[in-house]
Amino acid sequence: MSFSKPGHHIPRRSIEGHEGTWVKIFNPPKESPPTPELLEPTNPVPAFVAATVPGVTNLTPYTIRPHLMHGTELKMWDGRELNFFLIGDNDTPDAFDGTFPGPTIRVPRGVVFHAQVEGHGQAPHTIHWHGIEPTAINDGVGHSSMEIGDYTYQWQPNHIGSYFYHCHRNTIQHFDFGLYGFLIIEPPDAYDSSDGKNVGGYPRRTAANLSQYPMFPGFIGGNLESGNPHAMTVPYDVEALWVIDDIDSVWRDQAEHAHQTFPEHGDIPGVNDEFHTNDRGKQEFFAFHDFNPDYFVVTGVNFPGRLGSTVSIRPGLTIPASLNSGVAGMQISVNARRNQTILVRLLCAAYTKVKVTFPVDVVVIAVDGRSLGVPPFGRYNKPYTIPAGKPIEMSTAQRMDVLIRSSRSLSSFGQIEYRHHLSDAFLLNGRIPIVIK
Repeated sequence: MSFSKPGHHIPRRSIEGHEGTWVKIFNPPKESPPTPELLEPTNPVPAFVAATVPGVTNLTPYTIRPHLMHGTELKMWDGRELNFFLIGDNDTPDAFDGTFPGPTIRVPRGVVFHAQVEGHGQAPHTIHWHGIEPTAINDGVGHSSMEIGDYTYQWQPNHIGSYFYHCHRNTIQHFDFGLYGFLIIEPPDAYDSSDGKNVGGYPRRTAANLSQYPMFPGFIGGNLESGNPHAMTVPYDVEALWVIDDIDSVWRDQAEHAHQTFPEHGDIPGVNDEFHTNDRGKQEFFAFHDFNPDYFVVTGVNFPGRLGSTVSIRPGLTIPASLNSGVAGMQISVNARRNQTILVRLLCAAYTKVKVTFPVDVVVIAVDGRSLGVPPFGRYNKPYTIPAGKPIEMSTAQRMDVLIRSSRSLSSFGQIEYRHHLSDAFLLNGRIPIVIK
């Protein structure tokens, strides 16, 4: 759209002197935006983690303290080191220097959640709580929210399910470079030990409508407004997290800086901005659409193979409690017993086409954080079965929760097939062990 027309001129104001405005593009932020009056935080998870995981602190009560950074080298399966931007946690020694993906955040439904977030380095950052419905200023969408130097996000989750959080500033680069983590909303009493349950372990519960699937024991129907925290939920004995991602090493070389592609503002912002200052005037503006991954991972674990190969990760891989909000035993490769209920949480963080295949039938109970068939939307959707061997096609940022329950022993693999987003060429088949004894 032209900014001018004979007889008509659209005035543009300079951002100089307005660095504290919420809606902005700063590089980097010169100050932190004001935090509006905060609701009293009620999230019990930080205190639980501090009480049960050695070395963890909770310096700001009921509050987590993430920080976003860039410039960390991580080693790939073949020994090559690539540049990552990571999310760390100021209260957790295991996560202080950042992890890939970021630590999994678990939150009971209905609590007031606070995250006191710092941004580090030369580039602005945000946190977008993908699928949550906070106020606009806490939504963390770049350019329509605000970039952070230091800011306390607050929101209250309403729906049990699988979500994730990620930087939404220069999203294509920052998300691909590792600024994201998984986010799980649990039943309201998930961290209440008054009834004797093991708060930091399994079984746990998640939202579902399994009235047509009696093979999953322990399902409770009822009315969500009844006050029963377990209404429309099912227990699961085993939980696996599959975060599917792909990495283009050329991207890492061409855009190693966190604001490699940010423009330098001209005297008429949005009109005569300069996009080639950060590439030292070489006119080598980084082309994000030219994406050709050559490394493939699941939940931060490398599939150890080159393009065109079929390779497996090791069995027995788990996520430590310190990186999973104090819950011990979350798995990557699946190890279960017969007649246990297995919940696999899928997140597609890849930019390629992805097909996920299971060796057994699975029941899809939730998509993108919303449980299928759970009121008040029960008339519009319902859980469904995907037969063994039938691919589940997933796209970037999609989540899917599936349940497995087998009365037979099994030693097989779930498979993740990566295909090029333009040519559909086969890239890699990654296998994840699934063992049911």
